[in-house]
Amino acid sequence: MSSAQRPAPFRMPERLFAELAAGGGSAAAVAFLERGERARRLLLLRTLLDRLDTLATPLTPAAEAWHVLKDAAVRAPEPVDRLLLAPATGGWLAHVLRRAHGTASGPALWAEAGHLCALAVTASLHAGTVAELRVPLVDGALSLPGLGLARLPGAAGDLTIGTARTSGGELTLAGPGHDGGTTSVTIRPGTAPLRSGAERIGEAGASEPVPMTGLRAAVRAERAGAAGADPAGAMPRGGGQRDDLEPQDDLEALPVAMTEAAASSWLPLRTLTHPTPTGTVAIPLDDLDPYRDLDDPLPPARLDAAEAAEWQRVFEEAVAVLAAPGGVGPGRLDPAWIRAVVPWGRTSTLPPAPPTVQASASSGDSFGAMVIARPSSARALAETLVHEFQHSKLAALLHLFPLLDDDRAERYYAPWRPDPRHLTGLLHGAYAFTGVAGFWRDRMAAARDDRAAVGEASVEEEAGYHFALRRLQSRLVVRTLLAEGRLTAQGRALVSGLARTLDGWLREPVPASALARARTAAALHRTEWRLRNVAPTDGAAHPADSPRFRPDRTSWPDVRTNAFAVRPAAPHTADEHLAAGDPAAALARYAEELAADPAEPHALAGWIVARATLDPGRAARRMLARPELLQPQPSG
Repeated sequence: MSSAQRPAPFRMPERLFAELAAGGGSAAAVAFLERGERARRLLLLRTLLDRLDTLATPLTPAAEAWHVLKDAAVRAPEPVDRLLLAPATGGWLAHVLRRAHGTASGPALWAEAGHLCALAVTASLHAGTVAELRVPLVDGALSLPGLGLARLPGAAGDLTIGTARTSGGELTLAGPGHDGGTTSVTIRPGTAPLRSGAERIGEAGASEPVPMTGLRAAVRAERAGAAGADPAGAMPRGGGQRDDLEPQDDLEALPVAMTEAAASSWLPLRTLTHPTPTGTVAIPLDDLDPYRDLDDPLPPARLDAAEAAEWQRVFEEAVAVLAAPGGVGPGRLDPAWIRAVVPWGRTSTLPPAPPTVQASASSGDSFGAMVIARPSSARALAETLVHEFQHSKLAALLHLFPLLDDDRAERYYAPWRPDPRHLTGLLHGAYAFTGVAGFWRDRMAAARDDRAAVGEASVEEEAGYHFALRRLQSRLVVRTLLAEGRLTAQGRALVSGLARTLDGWLREPVPASALARARTAAALHRTEWRLRNVAPTDGAAHPADSPRFRPDRTSWPDVRTNAFAVRPAAPHTADEHLAAGDPAAALARYAEELAADPAEPHALAGWIVARATLDPGRAARRMLARPELLQPQPSG
């Protein structure tokens, strides 16, 4: 690896592009995208190094840190390459380049640019080389990407400068103490794989997991006089590899309190694990790296041990859900392709996690990473893993090909959003939800094959609803993209591939009641979207496909998409009657709600859809096309 490398241009084979254009993609297609991301990452690194040449810094200069990293790559090319391709590295690169262009903010630029020194330290640890670098410390801590967080005992707070020395895979970190002196610790960093089944950590009474290499490091730190760190964040003795241990009797001779206090100097990165025929796959569960999020740096948000164990449990179950029969079509995901999962919004098991994913996101700068709020349902997590990896694939394609000419004007309807979107957002949504539709198609087929099993008929119906809804919504957006005339040749080939996939799926059978609820839910979302976003105007001046937007529009919750997934057994509310297939009862209930507030968008959307369901025809089509123009007199 060298910033001066000039790799030969490469071309994507047509068969791989065709796989991706259909919404799926084989291992070969994903590997090709990663090759493209690697080339892009090195180009961005070269750009950043050129900009950092003139940056005044109290840390080790960027050129020297890069030299340490390159030396490590010669000794250990694979782990160093993984380090440079890690999602958080991409997030850091993009953020610092935005800082250099004045389009992002953060702490002192030299400190953020100094993350390159942390990357160099980590690379040196992987390779076992000898190095010494001046590094930025935040409250006495140094983030080691892909490994964890080293914390100096008794360190000074805020942003300070420390010294990191590496030799043979061991790190000695020194920096200012809170008493004005110097504090140091010696550790051998290692990650902490989360265990499954009987090996699972995080049961009652358990605390932070640590590989035994980390414990040995902590013992060394204790002997070096690093006692006094807060035992609340300490890591217990636990499972993991033992190759680098001192004799066990030596460990047992130390007081437990002493080893726990020393262990708090190292906070390992946890990994979600699952076995495969070729070995165990470990995916970072990253709650530590400052650049794990989508843009601005974040402080560590350490998960409780029980919450980490819940992540492992639901992840294992999600992997089992994803284990559908072979193929490379949309909705198929090899979990080994995921590069990081970033937990969002909760660090403990209380309050209990909801069944659905409340928030998820990904970034084109961080291929293979996904920010997710943990659900309690394995199927919900599996669906989200598919959804977010679809975004990663499309972002990588956008780095390789100009797919569309987007003026970034937010004026288009997206069936999964409360707000208008631009064309790039539409393309991302269509690609992601085509994958989601494929995911539910597989679940529906599996349930149909096992129809004799208890409860599988209801699973087939629920999966059929989600499949029918997402194929319908995705096809609507694909039609918009094709009609706008803003796609490049490659973009038209991609979107046409999605259209072929979706057109084929539209002919596939779905349980009748599930199909009816999906069509109703789709109509409800579009109707409420227009009522909340579009200003009533003359149809000639502002046709339905180029609306004028309300200046007072705000975000609104989509409470119907998931609520309509299951047919209510005993409907009470207007929405429940509509979901149960009784539009007449629903219309009466909506009318009662509108008597108090005739313009309330949620109830008005329901009234319009229920009325159109009862009395289909030309008038109903006009009403659904431009609901914002209607002033109904809801009498039931």
